[in-house]
Amino acid sequence: MGSFQQRKAIGDEHEAYVSNRLIRRGWDVSQWGQGTLTGNVRRVLRSTDSSIRWMPDLIAARGDVLALIDCKSRMTSTTTNRHAVERAAVRAHLQLTAWTYLPVYYVFDNLDVLTPHDILTEGRTGPRSQAGSGSAYYLVGVGTGRSFDTVFGPLHHHAPLSSAA
Repeated sequence: MGSFQQRKAIGDEHEAYVSNRLIRRGWDVSQWGQGTLTGNVRRVLRSTDSSIRWMPDLIAARGDVLALIDCKSRMTSTTTNRHAVERAAVRAHLQLTAWTYLPVYYVFDNLDVLTPHDILTEGRTGPRSQAGSGSAYYLVGVGTGRSFDTVFGPLHHHAPLSSAA
């Protein structure tokens, strides 16, 4: 699975990729969640059961619409063709949606988009992870997700390409 720094670098790259895709569709995007915290705060937060451990990575606005986006890098098995989302994250994101009245979207490497509700209703409980914390996951078939363009709108042809594209 790699070191924390390797996993963080992969996650950061996916967040930049998703941010760029959103910007090219007319969304204003800001980092949010643990990525904005200091290393020590993240370390202490990981030792708690607080739902804020699973705050989405990005917050985006287009017009008067706000969305919370959790970027899921390397959470899709090429062997089983299923996306995996930690069960505690789904629970926290359902609570966040109820509390904020804002949608939470999971965006995977292939740009499939799912919501916590999609995961809860379409997912199957998977085995506990053999690596890391041993967390329990929901598994959802790749075909279940909606397309990025369907959820976030089509590409604006005048939008500039960036190196993260």
